[in-house]
Amino acid sequence: MTSKKNKARAPKETNPKKFKKKTSVLVTDKIEYVDYKDVNLLTRFVSDRSKIRNRRVTGNSVQQQRDIANAIKNSREMALLPYTKRVSNTRPGRPPRDGERGPRRDAAPAADEAVETLGVDTEVDADDADMIDAEA
Repeated sequence: MTSKKNKARAPKETNPKKFKKKTSVLVTDKIEYVDYKDVNLLTRFVSDRSKIRNRRVTGNSVQQQRDIANAIKNSREMALLPYTKRVSNTRPGRPPRDGERGPRRDAAPAADEAVETLGVDTEVDADDADMIDAEA
């Protein structure tokens, strides 16, 4: 068995795409203490499904992220923030493929079959027609 070159030990190439490091909201607003009762601040670090956003997205330092995570967990425990939020699925349904069953095109014969399986007589005999005329 021949061994392939180990990619983990290969020298790392510099990434030509440079990105600007995000600045934290705590630094821009000059907030030193993260309070668990400050729900407006904490919702900025939570996604639409109430997940805590990571450091890469928020731009926090390690200590800031730890303080924010603890404050969010504490405010969830105090019922100031929800643990989860229900997000409605507004995506439209996809059209059926060729092999899949879609809506039936021959809806009228299907209705007649359903009536026959229930045991309902849909035809009118000559004797029944005479009885209907006699009643009228």
